[in-house]
Amino acid sequence: MTQRQYIRFLQPSFTLLVSLLYALSLRAQQAPVRYWNQDTQLIPWRMPLPTDAKRVKRVDLDKDGDPDLIYSFVRDNVPIVWIDDDDDMKSTDPEGDADSDCLLIDRNKDGLYAGPGDFSIDWCDENKDGVADIQVIVNNGRASVRNFFDWSAEIMYIMDDDKDNIMHFVDWNTISMLAWEHNGHANFYEDYHGNTSFIKMHASSFRINDLRYSWENPFLFYDSDGDNLSEMAIRFVNTPTFRSKGNTNPAFANIDTAYDVHFNGKMDYVGLTWDLDNDNSPGNEFDFDMSILLKGGGFDYFSQKHRFSSLKGLGKQAEFLFYDKRWRQLDELIYPDRKQAWPLTFDKGKWTECSLVFDEDDDCNRWERVEFYEPKDLYKLGSGNGGLDNNAQADAVGDRGEFDTDFSGKGQLYIGAFDGKIHLVGAEWGAWRIDQTAFSFQGYGGIYDRWRGKGRMQTEPKQFALISYADTDQNGFVDKIRYDLDGDKVFEDSVSLKEIGVNDVQATFSSKSQTILKSQEQFKKMVDANWLRAKQAIQLAEKIGLPTHWYNFYKKPASLHQKYDYGFWLNFYLYHDLRDHYKSQNNAAQLKKLDKAYYSGNWSLMN
Repeated sequence: MTQRQYIRFLQPSFTLLVSLLYALSLRAQQAPVRYWNQDTQLIPWRMPLPTDAKRVKRVDLDKDGDPDLIYSFVRDNVPIVWIDDDDDMKSTDPEGDADSDCLLIDRNKDGLYAGPGDFSIDWCDENKDGVADIQVIVNNGRASVRNFFDWSAEIMYIMDDDKDNIMHFVDWNTISMLAWEHNGHANFYEDYHGNTSFIKMHASSFRINDLRYSWENPFLFYDSDGDNLSEMAIRFVNTPTFRSKGNTNPAFANIDTAYDVHFNGKMDYVGLTWDLDNDNSPGNEFDFDMSILLKGGGFDYFSQKHRFSSLKGLGKQAEFLFYDKRWRQLDELIYPDRKQAWPLTFDKGKWTECSLVFDEDDDCNRWERVEFYEPKDLYKLGSGNGGLDNNAQADAVGDRGEFDTDFSGKGQLYIGAFDGKIHLVGAEWGAWRIDQTAFSFQGYGGIYDRWRGKGRMQTEPKQFALISYADTDQNGFVDKIRYDLDGDKVFEDSVSLKEIGVNDVQATFSSKSQTILKSQEQFKKMVDANWLRAKQAIQLAEKIGLPTHWYNFYKKPASLHQKYDYGFWLNFYLYHDLRDHYKSQNNAAQLKKLDKAYYSGNWSLMN
């Protein structure tokens, strides 16, 4: 083949190759440029910058020579608009700032902003120092969701009380706020750490009658030792009234039919929780130990008005953008602040019931509290199944709950002589589902966000030991304890304090007295006393020839909670070993002394 023939032979292939390369080049030019971290497996911390400069539009509303609005797109084609609330935007800026600007995202691409299905964020710089003090998220659900909570929606304010500039966590792949994303056991990305607070309602803004009020109003977190972690939290709840489907509720007689949510301005629920041993730390950021719940008529908080100058932002100039502009017209929110939380709860609150829960197996890493048991069936297990752990957020086993259903104890507490534990005055009954090894480990709980639909993350046991408590004479103190240690749902042993000659009445102290420092001091004092009692039990057993080396593990606690836990179990095991010993000798007199010594918390009675 000649050279000319060879060239002619190759020419069609060459032409095809050139055409193919040109087509690929053209396609590459037309393909949208993606933000580098879009839809990767990494944490999507940042909102993607616009990738097509031609689609960015800047608008100067006040004709002062700089832009007030930036229109662009995220995730290729989701429309957004930045509002420059502090008038510092430059013509070269690709986005607004996070000190005092507002971001509206038309998430469902219906041409409306801050409407159904849309997502909005507002940064508010109240003291004009160039750093946001409040971050508001308005995450609206579908317009068709009416007459109840919309659990897929929220309007939520985070108040950056500790000035760490950490507030909401937004997943920019899904354009949604995620409240449960975390690192390790409990290092949540949403800011529940330290001195912080938030206000939240699960509803679309356009369904709420008066946006100055809210449901969790507020949720307060307290950092007493300056470690940027939370040692106490208080949840205030104003339960909303919902428009009935038949519109028969008189509360809505004079309220626009567009609104389904009304707040009466009364706190009917206050939940308090404490980290009594102050063992939260990096890697164990949330470790609350005890919670107390107050419910009833509560208190009104109409007078608790807080004025803000930054919530309105740019004002009327930008109102045309909003489907529901009311949340951008607010200049006050109504809620109890951290200074008023204590006196309003304990001095003004009119409560009708109280309950206590204690995380005995120390496996709770929830950010909000040790979740409350409910006064239901002792043995039924599972969320919504009618047992103590009926609440999906509760620990299946391992916690101890007590219930004062008529508030006869006024929320007071006492330390039981029979077990060295904190109990609730006035509780008619209570129960401890024992999980000594925390095998059914609760952790942060699961249930929400990416865990939604999977249920609790813990393994629910088929059987568990249980101790029940009852106040049979209704004097406010436990006087009967029953034991089901083999988990067969039959109590094989019970003790009446009256019958063995033990006075059930103990010194009381108020929940109001349990500030962070006081509660931690009281807990340590209680633990030390019970540990001393455990040492006395060891001495007593060894004195009569019972070996205690079997329990050497319990003799070396490495933390305050271990000291609390091990002290109880040393007393409990040795008491039962001593009981067996005297039974084997048919020594009724010593058995009687032993029971009284153990349940009165006074081993010296055996001398």
